[in-house]
Amino acid sequence: MNRSSDNDAMTSAKRPNNHETMRMTLAMLDMIPKIGKISAPEIHERLQAMGIDRDLRSIQRQLVVLVEQFPLECDDSSKPHGYKWKTGAKGISIPSLTLHESLLLNMAESYLRNLMPQSVMRAMDGFFLQARYDLNPGTPNAKKESRWPRKVRVVSESMPLLPPEIKPGVLEAVSQALYNETWLELDYTNAKGERKQHRVMPLGLAQQGARLVLVARYEGYDNERSLALNRAHKATDTGQPFPSVKDFDLAQYDDDGRFGFGSGKTIQLKFRIDKPSGLFLTESRLSRDQVVVDLGEQLEFTATVVESARLVWWLRGFGKKVEVLEPEGVRERVVG
Repeated sequence: MNRSSDNDAMTSAKRPNNHETMRMTLAMLDMIPKIGKISAPEIHERLQAMGIDRDLRSIQRQLVVLVEQFPLECDDSSKPHGYKWKTGAKGISIPSLTLHESLLLNMAESYLRNLMPQSVMRAMDGFFLQARYDLNPGTPNAKKESRWPRKVRVVSESMPLLPPEIKPGVLEAVSQALYNETWLELDYTNAKGERKQHRVMPLGLAQQGARLVLVARYEGYDNERSLALNRAHKATDTGQPFPSVKDFDLAQYDDDGRFGFGSGKTIQLKFRIDKPSGLFLTESRLSRDQVVVDLGEQLEFTATVVESARLVWWLRGFGKKVEVLEPEGVRERVVG
């Protein structure tokens, strides 16, 4: 037998799986005290008593990771190093969740991570960690719920794109200022390539395709602008509250087509499209007042929609399969 292959098989058999690592991590976080300190050898001994057999070096490496991810302190003034929760930190209490609650939290973490205040997400870390543990296929109690996240997915209707990179600290500062309703200072490069410093009121955060977009008002102005977070070089929450903005509604901003480069102006759109290409619009309507006329090989649609650049791009996407009849301005932009 090949000795190298035999050694590789033995190493692979001893390598802990994700379920075991998660179990160890939860146990370690639960052991670290708020008052007093605990050392890696002490944690090692307690883990062994629980039936978690990991070498001391592995535990020391995991502690380094935990100090980076959680509000923990490492006293390295003497050896062995001591670990405790930072003053004011709530520590971690391993929550008791039903499988349905774990499933809901797991889905929320996957799809809402960028839209929740980062401070809230950090406060929920213990619950998310427990949810991932409960839904691990290797967990004895996990059943059909553990397989559910692999059975559902949000699918893009447009060309799938990788999310643009957001500079470190930007999302955290933006979500904190948005949550606290405080002025935000931005070092930002606009679509024209102009880099400037701005002081803005953060009013809303939206996931637009692969991008995160901040809706904000510049200091001294009363109109809103959409700012792509990936274009921000630096963001700083000033901690200074701004006056309450009562005339802004993020849902209305979206309904007005502002994310699609519109101004809120509604139009009566009328167009014809070949039947196979337009059939889906009889199932997912453009508007509540949509009217459809079957012309045989074509369908004629009339609907009240918001005029925007996104509407023109969408119509152009059908190429010669669509013919815009009204209004004339949209017809010219689509043809042109």
